[in-house]
Amino acid sequence: MATKNKILHLPILIEQDEDNVFIVSCPVFKGCHSYGNTIDEALENIKEVIDICLEEEKDKVSEINRFVGFREMQITVQATAV
Repeated sequence: MATKNKILHLPILIEQDEDNVFIVSCPVFKGCHSYGNTIDEALENIKEVIDICLEEEKDKVSEINRFVGFREMQITVQATAV
């Protein structure tokens, strides 16, 4: 009997730090983070980390939350006196 592969659509957060390094994370898995000097490099690196996370939680893959979307929220921060 052939097994049917499941395609996962996982959210990836991309940030850039003060040194211009791209930090990527997959919030579906606890501790699933990586980085790279370019976005492409960071995304390739996070794929490897996701593979490790999936291997560790292979029996829970069917329980992964369904990705809905992201929203950006604007917050006003009071300026501090210098």
